Amino acid sequence: MANQLASWSFLFHFLLLMCAQGNGSRVKIENNNIIRLPNTKEAHQDGHMHHMVHPSAKVFFTLKDLKIGSVIATSLPKLGSSKYPPLFTREKAESIPFSLKHLPYLLHLFSISPDSPQASAMEDALRQCESEPIRGETKFCATSLESMLDFVSDMIGQESRFQVLVTRHLADSSSSSSNSGLVKNYTIIEATKEMSPSKMVACHTTAYPYTIYLCHGQSGGNKVFKILLDGENGEKIEAVSVCHMDTSNWSPDHVSFMILGTHPGASEVCHFFPEEHLVWVPADP
Repeated sequence: MANQLASWSFLFHFLLLMCAQGNGSRVKIENNNIIRLPNTKEAHQDGHMHHMVHPSAKVFFTLKDLKIGSVIATSLPKLGSSKYPPLFTREKAESIPFSLKHLPYLLHLFSISPDSPQASAMEDALRQCESEPIRGETKFCATSLESMLDFVSDMIGQESRFQVLVTRHLADSSSSSSNSGLVKNYTIIEATKEMSPSKMVACHTTAYPYTIYLCHGQSGGNKVFKILLDGENGEKIEAVSVCHMDTSNWSPDHVSFMILGTHPGASEVCHFFPEEHLVWVPADP
């Protein structure tokens, strides 16, 4: 198992290195921390996000932007299955401690220096997982596929069928730059589906030595869309977008309000889901 943990640690270092690289005059952003629902105690982190997101990058937008012909600048890189490998099995995940109090042990286990960016990313992930959710939200960090499915089932209903929605780069995507994290212009050419699910679970990847998902569930108050996007380099993407209709409990320092020029409760906040993020909703009848 030590060799396997070493390979995960190498991947973790590589991912953080890739996220830190810029590219000329084009804007490159890391979506993972930005699109999570903000805990009211995370104002200091959101302040940091102000410096991460270029104002021209519409990571967040409103319902009026979701119309045919609208152009939205965002980052939707094609990652493939190699960047975020599958979740551990429950047995393997439960054999590794997952809590902030075990951070020194975990840093030693994965051969990570306590003063490194990787250690900071691990600490941030664990703090996010252990922080209190906002009102009306249920939060859970899934370290295995089984634990994720259990959480989704508990949220949507033990007897209910559910489906997962993901952003897909379509087969006719031809641009090699679609693999990059650059912000590019995407034109909405079709809205293929609109849902107002009674319950929804969103799961976001976060930087950690192995794959984990920060999942949060809500009842009502969201609209989910599947949108066909045409990229400036010819790629086509079927993107999942979620609009949070009630933002009254969000931190006023959340970066979405800086981008939109608004404040908690004033308007809905919408965003696309990157390729590796998941949206779970009740299955179609």
